[in-house]
Amino acid sequence: MAHHTSSGAPPRGDFGTGERTSPWAAGGTVFAGVVLIVDGLLGILKGITAISTNDIYGRVNSYVYRFDLTGWGWTLLALGAVAVITGIGLLTDAMWARVLGVFIASLNLIANFLWLPYQPLWAIISIALDIWVIWALTSQRFRQNML
Repeated sequence: MAHHTSSGAPPRGDFGTGERTSPWAAGGTVFAGVVLIVDGLLGILKGITAISTNDIYGRVNSYVYRFDLTGWGWTLLALGAVAVITGIGLLTDAMWARVLGVFIASLNLIANFLWLPYQPLWAIISIALDIWVIWALTSQRFRQNML
């Protein structure tokens, strides 16, 4: 049974095929925006902490990807700021934000992988959220183009 509005246009998410967008993917875009904002704010806070003092995070002496914590703090701060802006763009349904969101979530995923020895629990949580954000932002757009 096809659902149509009184104007004859297909309902939102129909794309003219009778198929509806997955509610998980559609709701996922909004959730992805909120997650990017929150994860960005947490990245900003982690960055500020690493910049302000190197003594907050434990020293990791034999880690292959060991970095100066002040430099790493600036990286986290910058990624966090861009993630917040991108999350706000996603909430306004801007296409640039969808593309940038996938890119920022990917960079954030890599950054949190490298951050694992310093904050393992929060890094793993951030990695899982970044994977979910990438899925949410790509699955709805991919489905829209295929249908």
